[in-house]
Amino acid sequence: MANASATPKTPRRRRRRRRVTFLARTCHRLLRLLATRRLRRGGHGLNSISAGDDSPPSGQPPRGRDAEEAEATQAAAAAQRRHEERHGDDDAAATEEAEAAVAGKYWAQRRSLFSLYDRGVRMDAEGWYSATPEAIAAAQAARAPPGSLVLDAFAGVGGNSIQGCYVVAVEIDPRKVELAAHNARIYGVDDMIEFVVADFFHLAPSFKADLVFLSPPWGGPSYSQAQVYSLDMLKPRDGFTILQAAQEISPNIIMFLPRNVDISQVEQLSWLSSPPLDFASEENYIEHRFKGITAYFGGVAQEVLKQG
Repeated sequence: MANASATPKTPRRRRRRRRVTFLARTCHRLLRLLATRRLRRGGHGLNSISAGDDSPPSGQPPRGRDAEEAEATQAAAAAQRRHEERHGDDDAAATEEAEAAVAGKYWAQRRSLFSLYDRGVRMDAEGWYSATPEAIAAAQAARAPPGSLVLDAFAGVGGNSIQGCYVVAVEIDPRKVELAAHNARIYGVDDMIEFVVADFFHLAPSFKADLVFLSPPWGGPSYSQAQVYSLDMLKPRDGFTILQAAQEISPNIIMFLPRNVDISQVEQLSWLSSPPLDFASEENYIEHRFKGITAYFGGVAQEVLKQG
């Protein structure tokens, strides 16, 4: 797949119109959700990452309450804000310290995770050990048919979303979405990605796409200590439940899993699915080091098997 960073920049208004046109042509349900930038189950688009403030305007008490109760409510809210402001710096410092410690451990791998790291790529602590290495992410993206709409179900800091496909990137953590959107701008592909802050399992029944990419959390670095990694160890739910949710969106699914995963268990997912799916897998290496296994289901598996 061509390097998306070589795509010439166009005015943002024009780029956004082209993106919405593509989504409308591909999936009218998705367009309806994204056009409003608000999802029925509480997820928000990138332009509304923070939860909305449903409190009444200042000076206007809520209906059904007298003025004294309204004032008490506002005073409590003000006290909570002061508490957050007082302790916010301490929390931020602790977070930065934890992220720095993790970054130091994985620093040598930074350019294998993001080749443009030195241009300002940003990650949180989890991103350092959970982002898909760039070469593997590019190979996985190359399996998507040209022009496909891909749903990245656990987008994280954007390691897979930035690989040059049209992507709806779903991530439940708003901070990760901010980092992923920043990294997409570094790679020049922000006009090809729609970021959505939401729970993938809540959204699955409402989405349709050509392909679903799954890189669910493996449970942290400790996954490597297991002699055989079971699909029950995946987060936030087991592998079968995750694949079932993805199958509601598309029969074409790519799943990135630990190198020590029980591959026979992964294959069982294909024939336990309804309807059963074709299956293929491949081992992924970075500089001769075994990094993970990519499992393919459905039509994308058929293509992998044809190519040998």
